[in-house]
Amino acid sequence: MSSPLLIAKNAKTEIFLLPRMANRHGAITGATGTGKTVTLQALAHAFSQNGIPVFMADIKGDLTGISQPGGDNPRVKERLNALKLELPAWEACPVTLWDVLGAEGHPVRATISDMGPLLLSRMLGLNETQAGVLQIIFKIADDSGLLLLDMKDLRALSQYVGDNASQITTQYGNVSAASIGAIQRGLLVLEEQGADVFFGEPMLNIADMMQTVDGKGLVNILAADKLFASPRLYATFLLWLLSELWEQLPEVGDLEQPKFVFFFDEAHLLFKDAPKPLLERIEQTVRLIRSKGVGVYFVTQNPLDIPDTVLAQLGNRVQHALRAFTPRDQKAVKATAETMRAKPGLDIEAAITELEVGEALISLLDEKGRPTPTERCFVIPPPSRIGPIQAEERQLLLAHSLVAGVYEKTVDRESAYEKIKGRTQEKHVEEESGLISKTSDSLEGESKGSWGTIMTDMLIGTTGPRGGRKEGLVQTAAKSAVRTIGSSVGRQIVRGLLGGIFGGKR
Repeated sequence: MSSPLLIAKNAKTEIFLLPRMANRHGAITGATGTGKTVTLQALAHAFSQNGIPVFMADIKGDLTGISQPGGDNPRVKERLNALKLELPAWEACPVTLWDVLGAEGHPVRATISDMGPLLLSRMLGLNETQAGVLQIIFKIADDSGLLLLDMKDLRALSQYVGDNASQITTQYGNVSAASIGAIQRGLLVLEEQGADVFFGEPMLNIADMMQTVDGKGLVNILAADKLFASPRLYATFLLWLLSELWEQLPEVGDLEQPKFVFFFDEAHLLFKDAPKPLLERIEQTVRLIRSKGVGVYFVTQNPLDIPDTVLAQLGNRVQHALRAFTPRDQKAVKATAETMRAKPGLDIEAAITELEVGEALISLLDEKGRPTPTERCFVIPPPSRIGPIQAEERQLLLAHSLVAGVYEKTVDRESAYEKIKGRTQEKHVEEESGLISKTSDSLEGESKGSWGTIMTDMLIGTTGPRGGRKEGLVQTAAKSAVRTIGSSVGRQIVRGLLGGIFGGKR
């Protein structure tokens, strides 16, 4: 049986998180500078020591210290002494570094098909009409057996659909040039933000994140300081990753501890300006992914950033200080106090504005799944280093990583771009072949040894002694193009849960 995780303490009480309840999800909230990042690291370290793999995004570059043993921070030692706790055995966690942009971690990629039209529409900032056209483009790809792997595939198919809109409209619906233009502009913006390196193969294998090393859960850290400059890309990527966990993991019911814990930092970006269908999918995923053995913890400044339907599913709550400077802040303080279980003698609403850095109001689930009375206490600092690692330490982590060399080299197999390019070439060859045929008729009267006859034979072929025909260059090129088009027909179109045209599974 898994041991309870000691995460906080006050003068009278020690606060434990029960591993069996860790997949009931949670929230870490509080104003900037109140201790959320250290709380996140402390929880991640505790999960890792219990053999539970973890994923978290490192927006400020502070979380990589979990890969190194602590012990050199006087403020940590001071806090431990104040809580009357013995100095721990300073230790690190096994870490894999990832980076969507491929600069400060192993590349992490998804295919366009797996991302799907719903998430991609949000990433591109499309309106409802434009998103509908993107749905049509994906449907045409499915019906035509075209693989959408990277951005050049989607760009080529979008152009093809735009050029043939009059024929496509009757079967699939209206396709306007304005919507195609909006999609192409959105792809250009994403490319300028560096997202073109995110789309392609080899695609991330979720199993590579769910590993243990010497009994400790792997801590997966996404370098997100640069990615965060594109908030929509950041939020959509994390949501895609969450949907991959949901789709690929089997149903396991209630386990002694989670198989994986997912921290969603700056969670307000997930819900900001999200269309209703996407919000419904998020709510459904959070509600059902618990049965897959995954715990999801949202980290954000204000609890009001999380929709009520999602907040109601977050059983484990760590509330750091909030500032009540504005009417909205005051509303947040009051709403937060009302959602936490009361404790006699503790004025939760007043305490929220009085908490010190590293101090929090904590209510976790007990063994029967009930929220415990809220306690005011200090989060126990982790035994790993607090703060970023050095460049040399990062290089060592990358070199000795479990996935070193697996994702660094891109794979560009035949997909929509190559097929559409082949069809275009075939069309040009057919047009040229027709022109040459007409030219050859006019050359029949020329002498056998003339220059015109020689060129005609080379291009369109000659008749053999037994009536057979020797192919010319045009026929050979045309047949080659046709073979190129047909060589990959029948390959399965990949589509993720949140990427499916109708939300279906692949």
